[in-house]
Amino acid sequence: MADKFDPYREAVVVEATTVWPDEYDEWEPTEKARIAEALHADPESCANLEYVRMHTGFCRQITVTEDDVERAGQNA
Repeated sequence: MADKFDPYREAVVVEATTVWPDEYDEWEPTEKARIAEALHADPESCANLEYVRMHTGFCRQITVTEDDVERAGQNA
């Protein structure tokens, strides 16, 4: 289940991961990295955002959606 953007948790994010659905398997790694960077730069706008508790803080995990890719592509 997706979390809402949380400024407190954002302040203690120590790691960020991006989960890509199978439909993006054929994409070039550089393109995926560019999109992931744009999504993590604006996590509040992501449709599927989760904060995973870690020993030292939180991991921000974004599961990419088609809307996210469209938005990130427009902002590039």
